[in-house]
Amino acid sequence: MGTLYIVPTPIGNLEDITLRALRVLREAALIAAEDTRTTRVLLRHYDISTPLTSYHEHNKLTKLDAIFDALAQGDVALVSDAGTPGISDPGYELVQAVIERGFRVEPLPGPNALLPALVGSGLPADQFVFLGFLPKKAKARADLLASLADEQRTLVTYESPNRLLDTLAAIREVFGERPVCVARELTKIYEEFVRGSVSEVMAHYTAHPPRGEIVLVIGGAAPADVARWDEDRVRAALSERLEAGESLSHAAKAVAAQSGWNRRDVYALKTNPRKNRQNS
Repeated sequence: MGTLYIVPTPIGNLEDITLRALRVLREAALIAAEDTRTTRVLLRHYDISTPLTSYHEHNKLTKLDAIFDALAQGDVALVSDAGTPGISDPGYELVQAVIERGFRVEPLPGPNALLPALVGSGLPADQFVFLGFLPKKAKARADLLASLADEQRTLVTYESPNRLLDTLAAIREVFGERPVCVARELTKIYEEFVRGSVSEVMAHYTAHPPRGEIVLVIGGAAPADVARWDEDRVRAALSERLEAGESLSHAAKAVAAQSGWNRRDVYALKTNPRKNRQNS
């Protein structure tokens, strides 16, 4: 039985690959690649001729049998377009299926965009929360941010350049002026780190529209900002959301995430107006 190797590949600079990763790519019976065209560039650069097959979001189910057939004969290397497979791509589903069938899975350490952005941001890196990509729809994005308003750990998310300003505006609306860092085009020719308050970074990218791959790092809530809201503030926030057309259930959940209150207690402020303030 073969082994499924999870092989990180460079996110920009082709020199950012380990000797071990190159050996695995050369010795594997098959390479399962998110985009075979992208992977061929890397393989040609290092004169590797291992057979390729595609494995991506749109064929991940139909490709399983071919990958298991290959594993029965030898090793398979899983690679994504760039970075570590399984981070914001369908790789984790293949890993689950391989584990369930009793094959060995061996992950290799290597390139990713998350950690260089975090450690280069200047924000605390001892504890952090990785959010992947934020929701595209404004309401879903705002709700997720509201649920994280009291999170004191550093937040890290991937973002597209065309949504960056909208995301920064949403962060400012929900979190206020937090320190943020935009890490753009990491390891590439035009790599940059833009650090500052949300408004300062928004001003920069309003004047200089962003391009390329982006990692957004957001400072966590200060301990003083996590204090439980008083009832008047909770009632005002709940009323504002209800007047904007949100359902009571949805509004109560969002306000609870921001205020430090239990969702049921927020909900009860409308369903039981006489609820004793001391019990809230």
